[in-house]
Amino acid sequence: MLTSVVGINWGDEGKGRMVDLLAEKSDIVCRYQGGNNAGHTVINERGKFILNLLPSGILRPEVVNVMGNGMVIDMQHLCGEIDNLTAGGIVITPENLKISDKAVICMPYHVRLDRLEEVRLADKKYGSTGRGISPVYGDKYMKKALRMCDLFASDEVLYGQVADLVAFKNLTIEGVYKAEPSDIDETMNWLRTYGDRLKPFVCDVCEYLYDANAAGKSIMFEAQLGALRDIDFGIYPYTSSSPTIAAYAPIGAGVPGCRLDYVLGIMKAYSTCVGEGPFTAEWKDGTPDEENAVKLREAGGEYGAATGRPRRVGPFDVVASKYGIRVQGATEIALTKMDILSYMDKIPVCVAYEIDGKQTTSFTTDRVKLAEAKPVIEYVDGWGCDISNCRTREELPEAAIRYVEYIEKLTECRVKYVSVGAERDQYVVMY
Repeated sequence: MLTSVVGINWGDEGKGRMVDLLAEKSDIVCRYQGGNNAGHTVINERGKFILNLLPSGILRPEVVNVMGNGMVIDMQHLCGEIDNLTAGGIVITPENLKISDKAVICMPYHVRLDRLEEVRLADKKYGSTGRGISPVYGDKYMKKALRMCDLFASDEVLYGQVADLVAFKNLTIEGVYKAEPSDIDETMNWLRTYGDRLKPFVCDVCEYLYDANAAGKSIMFEAQLGALRDIDFGIYPYTSSSPTIAAYAPIGAGVPGCRLDYVLGIMKAYSTCVGEGPFTAEWKDGTPDEENAVKLREAGGEYGAATGRPRRVGPFDVVASKYGIRVQGATEIALTKMDILSYMDKIPVCVAYEIDGKQTTSFTTDRVKLAEAKPVIEYVDGWGCDISNCRTREELPEAAIRYVEYIEKLTECRVKYVSVGAERDQYVVMY
C-alpha cells in the first residue's frame, strides 16, 4: 500500500500531525522533497517536537524513516535535529533512519547565497526562508551539486570537487554580491564534521523501498508545503523550489516505477499562509479585518514552525482548496484545527473570487490576476462550544457537522478526518 500525505493549500496545514497519526499503520514513512525550509509540528505523550528534515514517522519506534533522493539536506541542521530528538528520548539509528545516497547536500555557501539575494531584493523579495533551498536546487539541475554518496570519496577526490565548486560559487559571492568569499578548507571541514556523523545512515534507498513494496510493506510518502507552493503548479515565483504534489512522491522517494494507491490531502478549517505572494482570502493588517486576523492568529498559534514568522490568516478558501485537491489528486481530506473556530458565532468562507468585476470559482496561478482578486464571502453558523473532547461524529455539534459537509460539497471531496486538537488522540473519523 503506497500512500501520500500532501498539503492542499500554501503549506502549514498540519501534515506532520496527520502523518504521525497515520504512521501507526505504516511500516515506512518517506520524505521525498524539500529541505529544512518548512516545519512539521507533532505533539505526543513525550512532548512537542518540531521536525524540519526528519520524516514525522521518526517519533514511532517501529517505523522506518526514509529521506529520499528528491530532498536537499543541510547536514549541520540534520545533526542538530537528531541531537534534539535524542535528548527528548527518541532513538535514532541506521535501522530506523535511512538517507538516500542520491540526495543533494545543501552547503553553507547555498545558505549564504540565499540570504544575500534576499537582501539584494529588499522589498521585492519572494519570501525565502534563507535556508539555501533555491540555490541548492539550482545547482542540482546545473550539475554543480554534491550528493550524499560523495561523502564516501577519498579526501583527495572530495577536496578536488569542493575546490571546483567553491571557486564557482565565489564568482557570484564576490563578483555579484561583493561579499567575502567562501573558504575551501572551512567548507571541507564542514563536510567532514557533519558528513562523517551521517555516513552510517546513507544507503541505496531505491533498492530498499522497491524490496519493501514487493514484500507488501505499507509505505507512506510525506510532503512538505502545499500544492500552491509547487514549483510547477503553484503561484510562481512565490513557490518552493521542488515539486510538492503527490504525483512526484514515488520519483522523489526513489521508486519511480511504483504507483500511489491513496492520497490524503490535508487542509485547515481556515486559511493560513507564510511568506510572500497573493493570498486572496487574507485578513490584512491595517484593514478593518485586522482585529479578526489577530484573534484567529492567536487562537490557532499561527506562527511558522521553521521560521517563527506570523502566518497570514483568513477564512477557508474554497477556490484555492478545490484547485489544490485537483492537482494533488486527493482521495480524501483531513480537515485540521476545527477546534480553533469554536469562538466564532458566524464562520466566514471564501466561496468565489471577483476578478475584473466578474465572479469566478476557477483558481488561477497568474500572480497578476490573483493580486487583483477580491474574496466573495458567505457565512456559516458556528457551534459556539469546545469540541476538543469529541472523538466520534455523533459527539460533534450539529453545526460543526454542517460546516464539514458544507466544505465537502463545495470542494467536491470527502472529509475523512477532522482534527479537534493538537494531541495525538484529538481527532474524529467522520465515516
